[in-house]
Amino acid sequence: MPEHGVTSTMPGPTPLRLSGMVEESIVDGPGLRLVLFTQGCPHSCKGCHNPETHDRKGGFFCDVKEILARYDENPLLSGITFSGGEPFLQAGALCAVAEKIRARGGDVVTYTGYTYETLLARTERGQAADIARLLELTDLLIDGPYVEALRDLELPFRGSSNQRLLDRKQRRALAAGKGRNVA
Repeated sequence: MPEHGVTSTMPGPTPLRLSGMVEESIVDGPGLRLVLFTQGCPHSCKGCHNPETHDRKGGFFCDVKEILARYDENPLLSGITFSGGEPFLQAGALCAVAEKIRARGGDVVTYTGYTYETLLARTERGQAADIARLLELTDLLIDGPYVEALRDLELPFRGSSNQRLLDRKQRRALAAGKGRNVA
């Protein structure tokens, strides 16, 4: 049974359910970015910036080809950001996008209301290969739920001080500290 609502989706032609897309952002990760706001979120954080993304049946469908076409229209983009909602609810479909963006030389930023440790535990139990793959494809992970009492508008790329910016090196160190082997 999925932990805390994290589910797997099969990679491939499955379209993404999105709440929205921003074609040029400088606040959702380093550089100029295409941002996908995924639809569906189990966290219901008090004071959430995107409450319209919570309903798993809301939003609209968008296929990988359309997302890549929008990305390719702007040669100034440095990468893509997956925000939400909760991107790890659609990890498999997002992997298809992330692989194509990385093949184009772009980087991937992924926001999640889960902690890295929670996601890592799921991958170690073999229940979510797509979650493991999305973590592997993510250059910068911004983890943790938004906590209204810890709101801090001075923090780069996040809303509350409990949320962490975890690059690959930091994630490896966290995993090694727990005796885990992670890319």
